[in-house]
Amino acid sequence: MNDRARSQRIYQRSLAVILENQQPGGAYLACPTMPDYQFSWFRDGAYIAYALALDAQAGDIFHAGSMAAQIESAREFHDWCARVINDRAEAVERSIERAARGEPPVLADTLNARYRANGHAGPDDWPEFQLDGVGTWLWSLAEYADRAHMPPLPLAWERAITLAARYLAAMWQVPCYDCWEERGGDIHVSTLGAIYAGLVASSRLVPSLNWDDTTAAIRRFVLAQGLTPGGELAKSVGLDMVDANLIGVAVPHRLLEPDDPVMRRTVARIERELHAPGSGIHRHLEDVYYGGGAWVLLALWLAWYYLEVGERQRADDLIAWAESRADADGNLPEQVPDPMLASAWHYDDWVRRRGPIAQPLVWSHAQYIIARRKGGGAQPGR
Repeated sequence: MNDRARSQRIYQRSLAVILENQQPGGAYLACPTMPDYQFSWFRDGAYIAYALALDAQAGDIFHAGSMAAQIESAREFHDWCARVINDRAEAVERSIERAARGEPPVLADTLNARYRANGHAGPDDWPEFQLDGVGTWLWSLAEYADRAHMPPLPLAWERAITLAARYLAAMWQVPCYDCWEERGGDIHVSTLGAIYAGLVASSRLVPSLNWDDTTAAIRRFVLAQGLTPGGELAKSVGLDMVDANLIGVAVPHRLLEPDDPVMRRTVARIERELHAPGSGIHRHLEDVYYGGGAWVLLALWLAWYYLEVGERQRADDLIAWAESRADADGNLPEQVPDPMLASAWHYDDWVRRRGPIAQPLVWSHAQYIIARRKGGGAQPGR
């Protein structure tokens, strides 16, 4: 199979994985084969819906009786998110009130990172308090609204947007878990980037909202307290470490532009410390999850960044590596265990406890679509 045929095959499989794993109510399961991932995350779903919106610009596809499957699928996910948020309005209002009084949050009143397909919360034994997912959802929703040419918005969406934005504006300085569900006592720069983007997006979606003062404060805070001694973005405030998720501060969240010197330094350190030669991207140097392997979705995310700054060859190399990790059916995993930052014991222990690495990971397939669409030129499968 030549390279173009392989790309076409993985691209079409990516669309199928997404559409086949959407649940009747609109939620996207993170992975259909791993029990821990039988939930829908705001964050993962936001990138999945964005990938579909990008793909729809090239033309509709036929799926399950629909000739506009991508747009309909993304709309159903955004409907699901709005319902989940609106159903928890009273609890969210209590969180906003506590934050205004300077009181710590009560976890039962915060929005979870993930929910069951029916919108119910999952088990309590999970680090659910994450703020980045809600911000990323608002960003994705604004991108969808632009591409679907759909104003005015449904009233239920406006209620959810307004509530979610008020929640983020009140809570942005509250420590929470990062997007890897780690370090729950820290303030994470990647989370601040997602909150920033969500507030900007909410003002685009509901013009009566104005968060200019808050977004300016977030940006000042990041530049004053969110840098390492070397002038890169820090994984978390006060920590001299980078994380590959910091790519999101620029792409797509635009707290910094991709060519900003701080962002350039950050990506250079990610390359030095986290890009395994000839392989993918590690999350961070302390990672032991499944041995701290190289992540496919992070390689594709870095490719997206390089496409934004015009470094096409670097992007193409990362995309080609990601394609090489697809299985015989074209399924992309979350990560691969070669190379690993941690010992083989950590990998084996995770497999014993949780099963094999997630494959297919729906977010990986979304990142593949995004990278291919952002690359321009010949579009696989069309």
